[in-house]
Amino acid sequence: MEARMQDPHWWRQAAVYQIYPRSFADSNGDGIGDLPGITSRIPYLKSLGVDAVWLSPFYPSALADGGYDVDDYRNVDPKLGTLADFDEMIAALHAAGIKLIADIVPNHTSNRHAWFQEALASPKGSAARNRYIFRDGLGPNGDEPPSDWDSVFGGPAWERTEDGQWYMHIFAKEQPDLNWDNREVRDDFLTTLRFWSDRGVDGFRVDVAHALTKDMTEPLASKADLGAENDNNNGKHPFWDRDEVHEVFAEWRRVFNEYTPPRTAVAEAWVHADRRARYASPEGLGQAFNFDLLKADWNHGQFRDIITKNLAEAKLSGASSTWVFSNHDVVRHATRYGLPVSAPADPDRQDGSAWLMSGGKEPVLDHTLGERRARAVSQLMLALPGSAYLYQGEELGLHEVADIADEHRQDPTFFRNKGVDIGRDGCRVPLPWTMEGISFGFGSGGAHLPQPEWFGRYAVEAQEDDPASSLSFYRRALELRRELQTEEGFEWIAAASPEVLHFTRPNGWQCVTNFGSTPANLPAGKVLLSSSPLQDGMLPGAATVWLI
Repeated sequence: MEARMQDPHWWRQAAVYQIYPRSFADSNGDGIGDLPGITSRIPYLKSLGVDAVWLSPFYPSALADGGYDVDDYRNVDPKLGTLADFDEMIAALHAAGIKLIADIVPNHTSNRHAWFQEALASPKGSAARNRYIFRDGLGPNGDEPPSDWDSVFGGPAWERTEDGQWYMHIFAKEQPDLNWDNREVRDDFLTTLRFWSDRGVDGFRVDVAHALTKDMTEPLASKADLGAENDNNNGKHPFWDRDEVHEVFAEWRRVFNEYTPPRTAVAEAWVHADRRARYASPEGLGQAFNFDLLKADWNHGQFRDIITKNLAEAKLSGASSTWVFSNHDVVRHATRYGLPVSAPADPDRQDGSAWLMSGGKEPVLDHTLGERRARAVSQLMLALPGSAYLYQGEELGLHEVADIADEHRQDPTFFRNKGVDIGRDGCRVPLPWTMEGISFGFGSGGAHLPQPEWFGRYAVEAQEDDPASSLSFYRRALELRRELQTEEGFEWIAAASPEVLHFTRPNGWQCVTNFGSTPANLPAGKVLLSSSPLQDGMLPGAATVWLI
C-alpha cells in the first residue's frame, strides 16, 4: 500500500469516488453531512475498493450554489467541522490507502468573502475592487448592465451595487468573478494550493477551469456574437477558454511539483474537444474531465466513437483519460438509462430534463432496465484505461429523486429558471445507510433534502450481505480492476454482433458489452465478472462481461 501511495502516477488509472459532503454522512444529527461523518465511513470506502476520494467543496459558504460560493478558501465550514476534523479525516483516509482530491473554485468567490466585502466598502477604481470585475453601466445614468451577457444560472451576468457600479458573475449573483489579471489574486491562490497540499491533499479538482482569464476590453461584445460556451475553438471568447488561462495553470503546476509525489489536478473544462488537451498537459493541470460518455445515449456506436476519440486524445496530450457517468450536476445514470432517448433541454448539462420537470411521472421510468444498463456501462468504464470517477450512491444503484417539493429545493438554478430548469437537488439527496430510521442512517436527525420512502430498498444495509446486489457488484468489479490493471494499452476486437463492443487490455483482460436486446455469443475465456447472469453461456442484452 505504501508504494501505491507514493507512486507519482497513481492518478492515471485511479478509481475516484466523489463525495458531496453535505449529503454523505451526518455525525451530529443536524441534518447536514460533515467531515467527522466521512471519517466514520472510511471503512465503507475501503471495503468498496476506491483509490481516492474527490471531496466537493467543504469551505465556509452560504450555499447559494451548493458550496461553490466560497467565503474562505483556507478553512472548513463550521457546519461541516473544523480544520482539526479535516486533518483527522485525511490521516484516516491515508491510513486506509485512499488519496484525497479537494475541489477548488478559482473563478469566483462568494459575495461574503472578505475581499468582496472590502470591495463593496471601497470606492470605484480602488485596489480592493480591482480583485474583481467591476464596470460602470451603460445608458445616460449607468442604469443598464455593461453588456447583455447572461449568467449560466439565468438572468444577467451583472449585478448593480449601491454606488451604481456593476460587478460580473458568470454564475449566481452571490458568486462575483475574480479578476485573474490581478497578480494579488494569482498569488493568493498559490498560497491556497500550498495550504491544502501541506495538510496532505493529494490533488485538486478545478471547478470551471476554462473560465478564469477574461478579455474585458471595451466595448464589450454582444452575446449574439459570442456563441455557446464550448463552441469556441480559437481562444478568443471574452470569458470562456481563453489561451491566457494556461499561464495560470503553468504556475500551479510548478507548485504541484514542489511536493513528493507531485500533487495532481483534473480540470472541469467544458471546451471544444480540440482544446481539451491543453488543460491535460503535463505543464498544466495534467488531466481534464471528458464528459462525453456522461452525455452518451444507450448506443454502441456512440460509445465506440467516444472511447476511440478520447483515448487518442489522451495519448497525444500525454495524460490519461477520465471516464464518468454521474456527478453532483447531472441526473443519475441509473435513471437516465431507464428513460426513452430524447433530446435534452441543454445537451451540455444532462438528459432526463423533461422527466424531472414532470416530477418523475413522464415519460415512464423503467427502473429495472436503468439499473441493468447502468451496471453494464459502469463495468465497461472500469475496464477502460484511464481514471474512473464514481459518484456517491451509484454503487447502490440509486435513482434520481424527482419529486422534491418546491419549498425543499436548494439549487439556485431552480429559483432563477422556474418552469425551465428543476435544478440538481435530485442527485444530492443524502445517502441511505440503513433500511429504516428518520434519515435511513444518514444521521440521528433528519436530512437537509427529503429522502423518498423507496430509499430504504437501496440502503447499504439492504445490500451489504446480498451477493447479487449492486453494492456487491461494484466491490467485486473494483477488486478485480485493481488485480487486472495493466499498462494503458487498448485494442478493439471485432465482435460477432454489430451491437456488441469488445476490447482487450495488454494482459489478456477482455471486456464485452452487449448493447442489443438479444443474447450474444461470447469469445473463449474464463468469465471473471458479469453485470447480469449469463443465459446458457451467452451474454444477455444490456450486460457486460469480463474474461481472461
